[in-house]
Amino acid sequence: MTIQEVAKKFQELFGETNGAGTFFAPGRVNLIGEHTDYNGGHVFPCALTMGIYGVMRKREDRVLRFYSLDFPEDGVVMSSLDELAPLSDKGWTAYPKGVVWAFAKKGYVVPAGFDFVIGGDIPSGSGLSSSAALEVLTGAALRDTFGFTDLTNVDLALIGQLSENEYNGMQCGIMDQFASAMVKEDCAIYLDTSRLEYTYAPLQLADASIVITNSKVKHALVGSPYNDRRRDCAKALACFKEHLPIESLGEMTVDQFETYKDLLPDPVVRVRARHAVYENARTIQALSALQAGNLARFGELMNASHVSLRDDYEVSCPELDLLAAAAWEVPGVIGSRMTGGGFGGCTVSIVENAALPQFQEALTSVYEDAYGKCPEFYIVRPGEGARALEM
Repeated sequence: MTIQEVAKKFQELFGETNGAGTFFAPGRVNLIGEHTDYNGGHVFPCALTMGIYGVMRKREDRVLRFYSLDFPEDGVVMSSLDELAPLSDKGWTAYPKGVVWAFAKKGYVVPAGFDFVIGGDIPSGSGLSSSAALEVLTGAALRDTFGFTDLTNVDLALIGQLSENEYNGMQCGIMDQFASAMVKEDCAIYLDTSRLEYTYAPLQLADASIVITNSKVKHALVGSPYNDRRRDCAKALACFKEHLPIESLGEMTVDQFETYKDLLPDPVVRVRARHAVYENARTIQALSALQAGNLARFGELMNASHVSLRDDYEVSCPELDLLAAAAWEVPGVIGSRMTGGGFGGCTVSIVENAALPQFQEALTSVYEDAYGKCPEFYIVRPGEGARALEM
């Protein structure tokens, strides 16, 4: 997909692109630090060169017209600024409409309607944050189209999270929107989600590559046990706060958790909290390993992350477990884990370049034997965050 293709469709549907703006927002892959963002911990994502393109032009009335090249069967979806319906809108347009609603909640009332055509190359249901990319894309487009020039990209990330939480009912943390808005090319971003303090870490992998493996199990987090995990962590935090001066599980050390874990009578809540605390510690260690050029240690932490997500947090699935375990057996695989919210989607692996053919052959063979379908592989390079484009 290119911005030229999206602009061509805009022209076909809504006339010349005169007065329209063109935009891009990327998907993301999280290298480590899963389900830590809403627990006030650290995350370590990078943006992808895959993402969503958009063309937006304001109208003189209050009509909203949407079209997605990824869902052409929906045709032009008509709506209005007077028809925004939190928690009841359905379909892909609920994401851009949620951002319009969230802009108003933050005091940036969109005064007129618009025409908006989008198209992207993030595989649907892959867990690579197509929804967050669409939210950030919409935010960037609204900012430029309606002159909300004081909004920063951090603001766009927070508005995207607000819309996802309160308009679409998905209690996500800040990581996905922040990565889409803020990451730089050839870098990962190490983010303290409790303070929104961040560091760019150059991804110098030498003779290795980041490989995303798509299980083709589509994840759907709204209505899934994702929100249950968040509630479990909130229960653990409430208990710990009676004994410790903390505001989030991300503030706990591993030693503190081990000292106070027996305060949690529910064994399920205990292992959920254990993942949040230990995963945060792994993410802190991962930055140090990368900065020291110790990819082997980085890979060990990735592998341990998957085990914790599988056993303690229980957000993996058999397909992802098989792909990760098969990857661990391939010489030249530095680390491999599920990535994203879970319940389907993708694994992320760091693989020595010389081992890439064997890696793909081994995982394809194992996966075909078990499930009768081929996984998809994307060898990715860290890309730039959300931005306006020139056609």
